[in-house]
Amino acid sequence: MKIIPFILPLLIIQACTGQTESNKEPVRDAHQPKAEPNPIQELYDQYAENNEPSVSSGTVSKGSLKNGKLFPFKGPNFIYFDSTSYLSKHAFTNERVHRTVLSTYKEFETILPHFEFGLMECSNEHGGKIWPHRTHQNGLSVDFMSPLLKNGNSSMDFNTIGLPHYLMDFDENGVYTEDTTYSIDFNLLAKHLLELNMQAKKNGLKIEKVILKIALKDNLFATEYGKKLKASGIYFATKLSDLIDSLHDDHYHVDFTFVN
Repeated sequence: MKIIPFILPLLIIQACTGQTESNKEPVRDAHQPKAEPNPIQELYDQYAENNEPSVSSGTVSKGSLKNGKLFPFKGPNFIYFDSTSYLSKHAFTNERVHRTVLSTYKEFETILPHFEFGLMECSNEHGGKIWPHRTHQNGLSVDFMSPLLKNGNSSMDFNTIGLPHYLMDFDENGVYTEDTTYSIDFNLLAKHLLELNMQAKKNGLKIEKVILKIALKDNLFATEYGKKLKASGIYFATKLSDLIDSLHDDHYHVDFTFVN
């Protein structure tokens, strides 16, 4: 597991508040007359009626967001990775990115009906600095959980572990170092990016940059859809600091940009 100093304080907070396994439903008494409040649903409902157009200003590394749209915490085939992050309002994007991501998941309901994708951190409600990220500032950045295989079969075993997912460590071949029965599904990762870019074009966007651990790109581009991805011209970061490179194995970061 990666030991990242700036993430450890959040793990401590989660442990103290009982939210480390953040997406699991609490066990309730069957005879309880009234359901407990659901802060996640209450937060989503608070922003669901905002139909004002989004405005992304500045850049992904120095910018702001107006009228950002909040992703649902869970959909038919996706889940936001961590309730603490969600309640901290880290799941906002520009409306065009919002439509792009959700329409991509909608397509996969037919393409891959039994797989659940993991959506990770996006932007703050009003953009700006979002600790500990260096970018994600104007609603045009999204982190996506790397899809996984267990012994060659699709696995969603780590979708609900919360913030520790950012600390998962995969080797240069995409094998999970803590349990080698798990590995990155590079073909599905490539297929997701291709579909994401296709949906982006329908919303006046394109993928500007993907950040993935550099050593993983050979495995990615060697797959069926990886070859199509390489031919698509979608740009992958080629130079990263050791820290940033090491962090982008369990997930891939996508920056979008406007084309009209």
